[in-house]
Amino acid sequence: MDRNNLPLKNITVCDFSWVGAGPIATNILGQFGANIIKIESRSKPEVLRKGYPFKDGKQGIERSGYFANRNPNKRSISLNMKVPEARDVVVRLIEKSDIVINNFRAGQMEKWNLGYEDVQKIKRDIIYVTMSIQGDKGPYSHSAGFGVTLNALVGFTHLTANPEGEPLGTGTSYTDHIAVPTHTLVGIMAALLNRDRTGAGQRVEVPQAQAAICLKPLDIMDYAANRRIQQPLGVRDANAAPHGVYKVLGYRKWIAIAVFSDDQWCVFKEAMGYPDWAEDDTFDTLSGRLDNQDILDQQIEKWTETQDGKQLQHRLMESGVPAGMVQDARATIEDPQLAQQDFWAYLDHPEVGITLYNKVPMRFSKTPAVMKTAAPLLGKHTREVLTDFLAYSDAEFEEMKNKKVFD
Repeated sequence: MDRNNLPLKNITVCDFSWVGAGPIATNILGQFGANIIKIESRSKPEVLRKGYPFKDGKQGIERSGYFANRNPNKRSISLNMKVPEARDVVVRLIEKSDIVINNFRAGQMEKWNLGYEDVQKIKRDIIYVTMSIQGDKGPYSHSAGFGVTLNALVGFTHLTANPEGEPLGTGTSYTDHIAVPTHTLVGIMAALLNRDRTGAGQRVEVPQAQAAICLKPLDIMDYAANRRIQQPLGVRDANAAPHGVYKVLGYRKWIAIAVFSDDQWCVFKEAMGYPDWAEDDTFDTLSGRLDNQDILDQQIEKWTETQDGKQLQHRLMESGVPAGMVQDARATIEDPQLAQQDFWAYLDHPEVGITLYNKVPMRFSKTPAVMKTAAPLLGKHTREVLTDFLAYSDAEFEEMKNKKVFD
């Protein structure tokens, strides 16, 4: 697919975002054709450039798989924002941009005279996206944060534990990866549609904490309606039983099983061969199974630990009982369903070689997303962007180089 045929081919993004949520959002825009120009600094590199895992275990700002995953299809320019001429470069870039995006703490863009009011004077119809942790107003507006702290603030960590156990955490920066970028993308697309209709740009603020809360309304609504604070359930669910993870044959192998209805319970009993314990009236109803989950889970695991996990998963899925093996990264990459769906892409990176990337999960029938280039080397496109896209002369570029405009 030629990039010129993609739906966002005419959109240019001046991308100040870094780490997780912002780069994930601009990654998706880039796969649909947007021209993403990432503003970076060598003296203060993007945090994920120094983030594990590294190719062959060797650290280096061009070797992080974490950074690579979030930044394909982008161009990187390296600027020293402490030098006034660097802002001039940004101004010229904004003049040719449709979107400016950042996820700094509140006030950082204003320090460079690049807050919304400033940028609006540069480009009247600009869409200005800002994604600070807790929003630009309020007592905590200037606080910094990362996924682990945000997960805690919005209640994910409180609920991610075994019953009566200490918080375990989500195992990943769940808010960064899902809640914030998805809400940001919807905000951007709505603002673009409004600009097409009215000609007006606008500021789009996505406080990361609020985006995360929108993804988990149940505990909030339970307290608002009932003054009840929900407690962690581990892998259980208040609306299903059995609902858990059970050992199967093999070293450290488990299968997840979820039974949401009495009809599914009957099918599940058939799959188990109608053991005597399962025929007890206690387990006939959801409420009975919920009240006796410890016994239920113990009996089920006595059976599953004698089963081949993959075969059991297929048998249960074919019979209508939701089930899935607990897969690690290798099993996920080798998953035949994902391969059939053409989910993975392999791109050649100048430092680490051919590397696997995941594509966006949206399948367009006429204008499918494109994975064209691997994550950029830091500042690789500085000259290209300034001379080809921003029309600086070679002499002007060299003069700025001498003035240390490029970091």
